[in-house]
Amino acid sequence: MIKLTYIISIIAFLIVIYNITIVDWQEPFSGDSIITLITILCGLCCILIMTILRKSKKIQQLENQN
Repeated sequence: MIKLTYIISIIAFLIVIYNITIVDWQEPFSGDSIITLITILCGLCCILIMTILRKSKKIQQLENQN
C-alpha cells in the first residue's frame, strides 16, 4: 500500500510539473490557463493526501506493534 502511494505521488508530481510548463504566465486566469492552474492545485492536493495516508499507515503499524 505504501509503495502505491509513492507511485501515485510521483505521477501527481509529474502532472504538476507538466502543467506548470503549459500555463500562460502573462494571463494565468484566462482561457486554458485556468484549467491548468486547477489541475496543478489538484495534483498538489493529491500529493498532500498521499503523504497523510502514508503517515497514518506508519502510525497504524507502530500502534499494532505495541
